[in-house]
Amino acid sequence: LTLDAVTQHYKGAPTPAVDAVTLAIGAGELVALLGPSGCGKTTLLRIIAGFVQQSTGRVLVGGRALDDLPPHRREVGVVFQNYALFPHMSALDNVAYGLAARGAPRDAQQRKAREMLDLVQMDHLAQRLPREMSGGQQQRVALARAMAVGPRILLLDEPFAALDKSLRLDMQIEVKRIQRKAGITCIMVTHDQEEALSMADRVAVINKGRLEQFAPPNEVYDSPATLFVNRFVGASNALAARMVGADMADVAGERWPVRPLGGGAGSPATVCVRPEQLRISDGAGLPGTIELSLPLGPQIVHEIRLADGQALKLVESRSHGARLREPGSAVSLTLAEGAVPNAFTPAPEGARP
Repeated sequence: LTLDAVTQHYKGAPTPAVDAVTLAIGAGELVALLGPSGCGKTTLLRIIAGFVQQSTGRVLVGGRALDDLPPHRREVGVVFQNYALFPHMSALDNVAYGLAARGAPRDAQQRKAREMLDLVQMDHLAQRLPREMSGGQQQRVALARAMAVGPRILLLDEPFAALDKSLRLDMQIEVKRIQRKAGITCIMVTHDQEEALSMADRVAVINKGRLEQFAPPNEVYDSPATLFVNRFVGASNALAARMVGADMADVAGERWPVRPLGGGAGSPATVCVRPEQLRISDGAGLPGTIELSLPLGPQIVHEIRLADGQALKLVESRSHGARLREPGSAVSLTLAEGAVPNAFTPAPEGARP
């Protein structure tokens, strides 16, 4: 799948919903479109499906432009957020519906539908109606229905949003398994960072209609291309600083090694340090005061106020002796061994990532 400078303007809107997005997605790849609500990711999905005609740009599959084709001729399957199953039809008939609409013989419909239900481990519930199934079971049926017509591209629109946390994880694993087994190209819309980072081969981070970064999950997390990506993906402390060398920043009087993105020595900077990149030290370091300590399963999260008023979060592992600390306790903060935070200097006005 290739998106070539796709742009979507809605009448009366001051800015484009999608702004010149270009993506090249490989066969069999699972890509997550990640961003805050209203950033344009669902509009992009609807453009790929053919539900929305983009203002400019092209959508191509295998080098063939789809822009003039209606949705039912695009070889694209869609799983909607609310699953959109027909309430009066059994699971089997729901899965067979797309094949019936294409005029497939009845026995071929039933055979393919059962094959798809077996793939999603739902063959034993083939005769159940949607109201007789759990959310996770309905989702599997919706997935089987989308795949029954043999799409080249599978689109998932916030597919796990309606599920509780434990079931969501199970279904994430299940969808990844099915996608890998079928070898189908998949694009998933989500605003859940953990979901995108754990499931996707690559993540496209979108902000205000623009593509900020398109890279593997580890690269998005460890080497964000922009300040927005660093602050949106995962927890991050943004600290005011000043560059004092090519790869060194002064943070409240302490010199930290950084990965610079922008100007050189003397430039004001925003240093983004992950909570797990910080350590509480008994010696020298940034002076701070514990405001709150929270146990969070195997970890303890501390909220700490620095002497200059900046607040940050620090995560410690309980397996390494972390303990709850009293509010008001004085502490010193240092970087974990080998940690190199990202340092962003102000971009010129109007600059694009």
